[in-house]
Amino acid sequence: MTTTGSYAPTRENQLPPPSLRMSLAPGGSAPALLDGAWWPRSRDLRAELPSLTAVLDPLWGRITRVTVNSTHWPAIPHKVPVKGHVVKVGWFLAEQDPHQLLLLSYRVGRWDLLVIPPQTTPVSAAWLMAAASDPLRTSTASQLMEEAARLRTTATADRGPEAVWDSEGGNGARGATSRPHVPAVAAPALGVLAAAPVPIPNATRRM
Repeated sequence: MTTTGSYAPTRENQLPPPSLRMSLAPGGSAPALLDGAWWPRSRDLRAELPSLTAVLDPLWGRITRVTVNSTHWPAIPHKVPVKGHVVKVGWFLAEQDPHQLLLLSYRVGRWDLLVIPPQTTPVSAAWLMAAASDPLRTSTASQLMEEAARLRTTATADRGPEAVWDSEGGNGARGATSRPHVPAVAAPALGVLAAAPVPIPNATRRM
């Protein structure tokens, strides 16, 4: 986490907060293995957790602890300061899915999010967010990542002849490919929650 001492940015040079790229299962849906997906912009927990908990705290109750699998996180701090409190961070290796983030809210419940790798393309990320927040699915985080990889391989193979045709000047009138919609929640600035609605998961599922 970068600190700037007593420096206070002015209105002119203060950048707007980035959107929180996240998708959650519908409120009241049947318990599933995942409650949604989170697409962080980096593997820096100190930088990424504050915006995540700022949105989830009012929805799920104060997030007091998170755990990750150490496979994909280069540095795991014991504690991360967030808005109004501190989140304890733990890690597992064999006991936790490498693509899963576990969140605990004191006396409220437990939630599990698929962590989409930061370098994932928008097309794959949009599919993963929709799949992870689908209450009818029973896939683990790693199973969804494997399915997304198979879909990418199939799509690449299917585009092979088409790509050759285009490179030779065929189908020149093709319109620009539309970009996929990636669910996003505006990250709060200075603790003020964004107005964008976020579905609340079933708080009584796994304890």
